[in-house]
Amino acid sequence: IDIIRAILYIAFTISSLLLILVILLQEGKGGGLGAAFGGAGGEAFGVGAGGINRFTATLAVIFIGSAVILAATATDSAAGASDQPVKQAPEKPGGEDAAAPGKTSKPDAPVKPAAPAKPDQPK
Repeated sequence: IDIIRAILYIAFTISSLLLILVILLQEGKGGGLGAAFGGAGGEAFGVGAGGINRFTATLAVIFIGSAVILAATATDSAAGASDQPVKQAPEKPGGEDAAAPGKTSKPDAPVKPAAPAKPDQPK
C-alpha cells in the first residue's frame, strides 16, 4: 500500500503544478497570462479553447481524486498506528474505598473550625 500512496502523492503533486500552469495559461476575459506568450496557451494543449478546457477538467479530476484517496488512507493509517495498550491512571492513596464510585471525598456535614482557645488572663 506504500507504493500506491507514493504514486498518489506523485500524481497529486504533478497535477497540482500542471493545474497552476494551465489555469494561468488560459485566456480569460482579461487575456490572462496566455496573452503574454502570444496566445500559445490554447494552442499548446489542443485546437481552440475546447482542448485546454478538457485538459483542465481532467487534471482537476486527478487532483481532487488523489486528494480524497490520500486523505482517506491517511485517516485509516493514523487510527491504527498505535498498537500499544492504553495506560491506566495510577490509583489514589487510600485504597479502593477512597476511589469507590458513588462516594465523594467531601464530608456529609460541613466541618466547623475549632474555636480558638482563650488564653488565661492574669488576675
